[in-house]
Amino acid sequence: MLLSSLLDKFKFSRRLLHLALAALPFAAVAQTKAPTPVDGGTLTYAVSQEPTSLVSFLDTKTDNRNISAKVTEGLLRYDAKFNPQPLLATSWQVSADGLKYTFKLRPGVKFHDGRDFTAEDVRYSVLTQKKQGPRGRITLANVERVDAPDPLTAVIVLSKPAPFLIKALSSAELPIVPSHRYADGDPLGSANISAPVGTGPYIFEQWVRGSHLVLRKNPGYWRTGTPRIDRVIVKFIRDPAAISTAIETGEVDVAQGVSLADLERLAANPKLKVDDGYDGFLNNASFLEFNVENPVLSNPKVRHAIAQAVDRNFIRNTIYYKRVEVVNSPIPRVLSDYYDDSTFRDTFDVAAANKLLDEAGQPKQANGQRFALRLSYIPGAEFKRTADYLRSALARVSIKVEIVDGDLPTFLKRVYTTRDFDININGLGRLFDPTVGVQRIYWGDGVRNPLIWVNAAHYDNPQVDELFRQAAVEVDAGKRAAQFKQIQQIVGRELPVLPIVAVPSIVVHSARLHNFNNSIDLMSGDLADAWIEPKK
Repeated sequence: MLLSSLLDKFKFSRRLLHLALAALPFAAVAQTKAPTPVDGGTLTYAVSQEPTSLVSFLDTKTDNRNISAKVTEGLLRYDAKFNPQPLLATSWQVSADGLKYTFKLRPGVKFHDGRDFTAEDVRYSVLTQKKQGPRGRITLANVERVDAPDPLTAVIVLSKPAPFLIKALSSAELPIVPSHRYADGDPLGSANISAPVGTGPYIFEQWVRGSHLVLRKNPGYWRTGTPRIDRVIVKFIRDPAAISTAIETGEVDVAQGVSLADLERLAANPKLKVDDGYDGFLNNASFLEFNVENPVLSNPKVRHAIAQAVDRNFIRNTIYYKRVEVVNSPIPRVLSDYYDDSTFRDTFDVAAANKLLDEAGQPKQANGQRFALRLSYIPGAEFKRTADYLRSALARVSIKVEIVDGDLPTFLKRVYTTRDFDININGLGRLFDPTVGVQRIYWGDGVRNPLIWVNAAHYDNPQVDELFRQAAVEVDAGKRAAQFKQIQQIVGRELPVLPIVAVPSIVVHSARLHNFNNSIDLMSGDLADAWIEPKK
């Protein structure tokens, strides 16, 4: 047990070190890599999922974020310790009462269409995301207004403190879009969603649906000397094995979503590098969400029985090839001050699961089954394999599972609109603060005001909501920690959502590529510092 504990700590420390190196400031990143970068060339990389939007303005899906941050920038970026660094804002000041955030904006910055970037764009972006963003309704809930006393000053005024807000202003998390591109229309219908205009180092050029998209270097980028790469081509390849082949043969320079079964072979290739750095910004994890509006699943005993029937170590070892950690609480363990897994103790035990189902009033019927469930899952190779495993695992406790699949739009509609599912495997970012990332998993407002990525379980506990409200404005660190721990204890007992495993951010890239990551949130960096050696 001691050796296992030490190894776990070593792995976790190694991930944090990897994160720290990946998130060093601009100059430091350059100093730790090859000393003689070159300009020019085309970077081609493969991803397994096509984005639904090219700007993470009102849809913060990971695939959207990764593209968006290269075109559209935020006010700030962050070092490895989440200390804010200048981006579109050159300086900032927070009032003593925590109710006013004053940002001095970078002068001379232009959008890709030639229009000036001003405080009006900040105002529009913040207020629109507060109203319609999947995380904005929580992250920006305390925003009362945004003042623009002059074109290069933006003041975010809060009705209550938001101690997490200064960490939520990155390019991917809260992008600043050109207000003139949205005018007075519905922002969800704006052309900027599929043909974005931003201030970033790359300019959108083309999106061929189902095939690829193209970005080109912004020659007027405000940060002189960057970006270095002329063109970026992102290919959409759904088959993980095909992605592995593409990186192995040199068809692409970067691959995300490779088959985990191929990683050992790819890592042995001297022309390739495997980067499995831990994304401490997103803290992605997979969850099994119970539709608590289902009469059978409304009973917490049934949910705990299902949890006991699931061997999460099997998922970690077999489906994810031991490249992930089992998750024992919705709050990431890296947020150690807030972490409490004391009530998430449903260890794998088929006999106990069968007994609990009997106690819950769900005996086997004449056909040998207790009941049937429809299982949906977010598209992705590992999520599909997890769904297949769950069908088999739940059969051992006489629960029949029908897997319903489809593309991402189908998944989103099924889970968040028509609610045509009973249990759902989802991938969610737990993020850098529980108010921003974890609250939405349980937030009762998501029942009354449905939004994608918010409370698919339709769990509605006023006590939990109130604790989240208190924590969102609590400036005393000890009290805030106690509130988050109490939340975990409640949702662990009631279990509307079962944490499964962390979702890795694994990238395989050519050894010719340097400085690919320059952000704490890894793939959601802007590629401004990346450069690629010419092929020999």
